[in-house]
Amino acid sequence: MNFFQYRNGRLYAEEVPVSEIASAYGTPLYIYSARTLHRHFRAYDEAFDGVPHIICFALKANSSSALLRSLAKQGCGADVVSGGEIFRALKAKIPSGKIVYAGVGKTEEEIRYALRSRILMFNVESENELFEIDRIAGSMKTKAPIALRVNPDIDPGTHPYISTGLRKHKFGIPLEDAFEYYKAARKLRNTEVVGIHKHIGSQITRLSPFVDALKRTLSLIDELCVSGAEIRYLDIGGGLGITYKDEEPPVPHDLAESLLPMLKGRRLTIIVEPGRSIAGNAGILITKVLYMKAGKEKDFVIVDAGMNDLIRPSFYGAYHHIQPVEKRKRRNILADVVGPICESGDFLAKEREIPAVRQGEYLAVMSAGAYGFSMSSNYNSRPRAAEVLVSGKDFTLIRRRETYSDLTRGDIVPPSV
Repeated sequence: MNFFQYRNGRLYAEEVPVSEIASAYGTPLYIYSARTLHRHFRAYDEAFDGVPHIICFALKANSSSALLRSLAKQGCGADVVSGGEIFRALKAKIPSGKIVYAGVGKTEEEIRYALRSRILMFNVESENELFEIDRIAGSMKTKAPIALRVNPDIDPGTHPYISTGLRKHKFGIPLEDAFEYYKAARKLRNTEVVGIHKHIGSQITRLSPFVDALKRTLSLIDELCVSGAEIRYLDIGGGLGITYKDEEPPVPHDLAESLLPMLKGRRLTIIVEPGRSIAGNAGILITKVLYMKAGKEKDFVIVDAGMNDLIRPSFYGAYHHIQPVEKRKRRNILADVVGPICESGDFLAKEREIPAVRQGEYLAVMSAGAYGFSMSSNYNSRPRAAEVLVSGKDFTLIRRRETYSDLTRGDIVPPSV
């Protein structure tokens, strides 16, 4: 459930009319609902209440400082994939002991930063990375807590770009090789094996891939325990899907109900890494209609939000429901909803049947709280959008709109030019 609903023909974010927020801060504009965000976090926290667990929000979905601080107050941890995300998590007061660090390309600087920060564990993705972490930890006279990310070769049935658990992908260590990697890790002087990690993809709408991946991972844990390894943390990843159009994904309770029986009697702390399923439907993107352009076969609705603001439709062919902020009786039209970017691939919707809209009115692009602002850019030298957080009757600017001056803030023009 989310807290973006129509009341008397006006779209509200919790207790505030969306048009009021857009008038105050302009467009394009991301609006987030604190109630929705907290509700989705609690759904995970309560679903896994029967076992020791940490819910680690995946910062790649949305790294807004205000949202992270809000989740930290709920008791949330962080799943990070860069030094910058570690910095953001710590600045938001997420405890370092609730931070897990994945990603195939950790640099020496990032590894040192993570060790100094005393994160919970590194999710190691390759043999070379394992040896590099051990070397760096030794130079710092410390021990690095690690889990190996195993690749269970499970097809999650999602978009190829967000599928991560097949043998052909760059992520993780093949499951059949993992035992030997663990043997090698246990011999290293500057690492401590504390866990095991798997993550098979994103926007998964069936439970069976999660179940199959966990079965394979638990078989490896049993083999490791017989060999004398002590596995304390089982990181089952994230990836649970949300409703964008007509999907009917399982909810956290369903996920826990399918997995917890397999974990009964095991002395493991379970780590879950949801991102999209916490933030996705907690945010919307508001855009204004700039022009209407009639075409031979369809119309074009030209808006002020482009692929630099929300790249998912262009990048993945992803669907986002688009609706007027002010609902009224009107005919439907067939149209492409397109932005101002100088690319034919700049669209928010293609050949979509939508209510006939007028120049100057606001549209809401729904389910934009995950992989929206976090994937935005300054392409075409466009300042990035503002962000607002709504809580009940209150709304607060949590990121100001960039200015033209911001676009050149890091530029250096040599005197010789």
